[in-house]
Amino acid sequence: MTLAMLIPLPVLLPLIGAGITLLLAGRARAQAAITIITLLAVLAIDVVLLIGVDAHATQALAVGGWELPFGIALVVDRVSALMLIISAIVTFGVLLYAVGEEMADTSTETPVSVFYPAYLILCAGVAAAFVTGDLFNLYVGFEMLLAASYVLLTLGSTGERIRAGVTYIVISLVSSVLFLSAIGLIFAATGTVNMAQLSERIGQLPDDIQMILHVVLLLGFGIKAAVFPLAFWLPDSYPTAPAPVTAVFAGLLTKVGIYAIIRTETVIFAESDLRVPLLVIGGLTMIVGILGAIAQSEIKRMLSFTLISHIGYMIFGVAMGTVEGLTAAIFYTLHHILVQTALFLAIGLIEQRAGSTSIRKLGGLGVLAPWISLLFFIPALNLAGIPPFSGFIGKVALFNAGFDTRDWLIFVLIGAGTLTSLLTLYVIGKTWNLGFWRDPDDVEEPTEELVTEFKERRVALAEGRRWTSSITSDKTMVAATTLIVAVSVSLTVIAGPLWDVSSRAAENLRGPNTYITSVLDLRGDR
Repeated sequence: MTLAMLIPLPVLLPLIGAGITLLLAGRARAQAAITIITLLAVLAIDVVLLIGVDAHATQALAVGGWELPFGIALVVDRVSALMLIISAIVTFGVLLYAVGEEMADTSTETPVSVFYPAYLILCAGVAAAFVTGDLFNLYVGFEMLLAASYVLLTLGSTGERIRAGVTYIVISLVSSVLFLSAIGLIFAATGTVNMAQLSERIGQLPDDIQMILHVVLLLGFGIKAAVFPLAFWLPDSYPTAPAPVTAVFAGLLTKVGIYAIIRTETVIFAESDLRVPLLVIGGLTMIVGILGAIAQSEIKRMLSFTLISHIGYMIFGVAMGTVEGLTAAIFYTLHHILVQTALFLAIGLIEQRAGSTSIRKLGGLGVLAPWISLLFFIPALNLAGIPPFSGFIGKVALFNAGFDTRDWLIFVLIGAGTLTSLLTLYVIGKTWNLGFWRDPDDVEEPTEELVTEFKERRVALAEGRRWTSSITSDKTMVAATTLIVAVSVSLTVIAGPLWDVSSRAAENLRGPNTYITSVLDLRGDR
């Protein structure tokens, strides 16, 4: 079996697993076992693909043996392989968390029989977006993950989740209509939607036509990536979902949009220049997002705004268009997927333990739940860019790449990025001081769970005995969160090798001849 024959499996295996779990409806443990086995197999395949493409360059496959232009091209290069493996790690870790949450939850609010098939379809859609070689099947991948996300977002059918789901669906449909319209216009103008073929034909179009097609594509992807001013939907949609759903959404879904923007700017419209508008959008996304975070008292909404804000760093790296800028953007994207997922998983543990995620109602968690507090504190510092974590490495690399350009607008963006990092640290510090470090007696509206725990603790201390909390967190959920936090920290340890792979991926993106040749070799006339 050649390496290219493995490319469909990250999509195909989750779809097969989804079908099996549907047949096992009502048998949650069997569904969980099938899903775990499937995602472990996908992770192993992704590792093989990354090692293979890093050693032997881009791999391409015409599905079903149909040659282009009739066949569907699946392509894996270094950047898509990196995205595949990081998404597999995240989806596996979140799945373990969800299994633990199911075991810890005695209510019947959430129809878990629906969760596993929808989750596997989401995984298949994400993988399909990363491996497809044409715009239409990128659209199909988006629709697969969006259809699954509609189900996951509204699990439990509470009023709050339904309202958030409606907003999410409407915005997603607008984005999909824009994307599909762009695909239709591109096909009408060039006769193809294959990215490699488009790289040859787009340049033959008049400049104004190229600009229209370019802008419409970026509008569709910008909504999915949650860039300013197209990110207004995100803070109201993500925080209402169950904790594992919110975590995987925050970690992965916006990054699929970033990946699509990277492909657009480096393969399809490599010669078209929207660098200045993208730089402005990146800067505004950073600043407006973090200002929104400062105004929040609810930690999940605060993290949703920081998610928007830090998307700006990735847009900044892509917009620079240099190998160094793209390298930093790829590295920072991988870092952010893990850190954002870890933070939302930790917040899920805090909500389960304390009964709220509002800093107005929390206090003393550093004493009551030290391990859970640590699981929040470490990725929070990483998000703020505190050395020696990967967030610091990614930001410094991004700023260094900017200084090398000697462009005044990029210098402005470096200033905006520095300010955003400082304000992120301020937001994290405020959250930590009020929710974790504050004396619980100073909390104005403490939750019932906190009041109970502190009363028990005071009695135990007065009697001179060891205090043990009556509220416990599920060990599987804690272990899953610990796993994601550990992997996010490990990026610091493996920063050198990871940076080298990201650099080689960026070099391929800036000189996409290998990608284009690998795909076009699938044509019957070559």
